[in-house]
Amino acid sequence: MIKEHYGSIDGLRAIACIGIVMMHVATNNSYNITGFVYNTVISSFTNFVFLFMTVSAFGMCCGYYKRMLDNEVSLTEFYSKRFKKILPFFAILVLLDVAMSPSLNSVYEGFADLTLLFGFLPNPENISVIGVGWFLGLVFVFYVCFPFFCAIIANKRRAWIAFAVSIIYNIICSIYFDVGRSNILYSACFFLAGGLIYLYRKEIMRWNRWIVLATAAVSVVMYYVIGGYALMCLLVSSALLICAVILRGGILENKVTKFLSSISMEIYLSHMVIFRVIEKAGLNRIAGNGWIQYIITVAAVLFGTILFSVIMQKLLVLAENKLTFGTSGKFIKIK
Repeated sequence: MIKEHYGSIDGLRAIACIGIVMMHVATNNSYNITGFVYNTVISSFTNFVFLFMTVSAFGMCCGYYKRMLDNEVSLTEFYSKRFKKILPFFAILVLLDVAMSPSLNSVYEGFADLTLLFGFLPNPENISVIGVGWFLGLVFVFYVCFPFFCAIIANKRRAWIAFAVSIIYNIICSIYFDVGRSNILYSACFFLAGGLIYLYRKEIMRWNRWIVLATAAVSVVMYYVIGGYALMCLLVSSALLICAVILRGGILENKVTKFLSSISMEIYLSHMVIFRVIEKAGLNRIAGNGWIQYIITVAAVLFGTILFSVIMQKLLVLAENKLTFGTSGKFIKIK
């Protein structure tokens, strides 16, 4: 079965990972910059993680939803593929982080990271070893729950009920249980939104694109007027994903966005490691304390992160092929 592909979603992943890099560079420096764009817009890019959740659920449904319901997927193979895709790169980052800041606490946290199950802990955002990795922990919890996820959205009526329950859970998590975005119950509404959009993807394709684009633009404006509350993030994330389902080509679907999308998770996980290297080298201060320096720092972090991600991907493929060759005695061509 050929996996459904919506090229414009590559653009969403690229925009989201670049936005998160921009936000972290601004947060981890004390540049003398003021104004709505820097203080409000760029800082709001932290909420691109919710867009990642919605897009992740939609993408998983494209590849596995029908096959999961038809019992055409081996769960052993499904989970093995998730580990193989995520763990090698993440493990290298974790080991580097522990080696750079060795302590008993970092060993504890590194162990939790390496299991990929740290999303089940009460407060995964408190893990300082690859601190941004909390999102990976949450996504892996979603992968673990994915067969159940497919079951509860097996039909549209059940999916809407589950979505309504998830919104109530999100509200209760905030006002009573005191948990946030790293908790699967708090964030379930974003994953379910991606699932619902998948279920209605054929109907969405027939919608008027200009009305959809206008709705997305209004949702973004409302976000900045009302505030970055969870339900506003849900509205914006859903509107942007619906736009990506409808649109073809342009700034969201091209070779650049396809390339960045293919390493978006690596960029997300490793950009703070690269930033720390740039910070220690003093490159985040060489051109002053204003917009020019901020742009230089963002560009340096992006370039370094992309380079690191591509090199590590190639090295990991090479290592995997050598291991496969050693165990099977067969030569596997490196693509």
